[in-house]
Amino acid sequence: MKRNLQVLLLLLTGAGLLHIALFSDLYLRYVKAGLRPLLIASGVLLVLLGMIAAARDGFPFSRDEPGHGPDDHHDDHGHDHSKGPRIAWLLYVPALLLLLFAPPALGSYTASRNDTATTSGAGTFPALPGKDPLALSVSEFGSRAKWDTDRSLRGRTVRLTGFVTPGTNGTWYLTRLIVTCCAADATAFKVEMHGATAPPADTWVTVTGTWRPTGKVGTDSARAALDTATVKRIPEPDDPYQDLPRIRAS
Repeated sequence: MKRNLQVLLLLLTGAGLLHIALFSDLYLRYVKAGLRPLLIASGVLLVLLGMIAAARDGFPFSRDEPGHGPDDHHDDHGHDHSKGPRIAWLLYVPALLLLLFAPPALGSYTASRNDTATTSGAGTFPALPGKDPLALSVSEFGSRAKWDTDRSLRGRTVRLTGFVTPGTNGTWYLTRLIVTCCAADATAFKVEMHGATAPPADTWVTVTGTWRPTGKVGTDSARAALDTATVKRIPEPDDPYQDLPRIRAS
């Protein structure tokens, strides 16, 4: 790859990082919110390196580097070292994507190939607020439905938000993906829905309903399930992922 194209790649990649992390919330489709300062710092560094290289080589990057004049590109065997492998052009693809196109967040395709996750450990959980409907994360509801031996969800109307993941034989799940660091390590928390027709896959919805005990609570046979009362479609949130649940059984 020629020198001027290498400089352009630095500038494009740096500008792409700044575009998604400094001027928008698109970075949340890739990493956790806490990593935003590092993305911005990386983008600034890449842009600065590109600008320094451009200033050193001269605009429009046509100045020959010392010791690399027109007659210095070939070695004694006739090989041309002024160009890199053609496959290096593929490096421009992710740089341009960051600037021109934002891939969607992970959704039902990932969730359907991911076993339902829950925190582990049977026991009692912290008391819940007394007001209904009770707004819970999908992960907290799933953990309480499976492991809370005090059955704190019994008789409560809960409100959950997530996206639709189709199941088998007409079943569907309300899903949220949990990330530890970035989208690459995402795990799925899913709640099985009963009593409502499934909206299209990847539709974001807020549902209300009551806990449906399934299996023996405190064992692996228990599953998170909800008898739905209402299903309301909503826009995809700016941050489609959730952090690891902080619920701890005792």
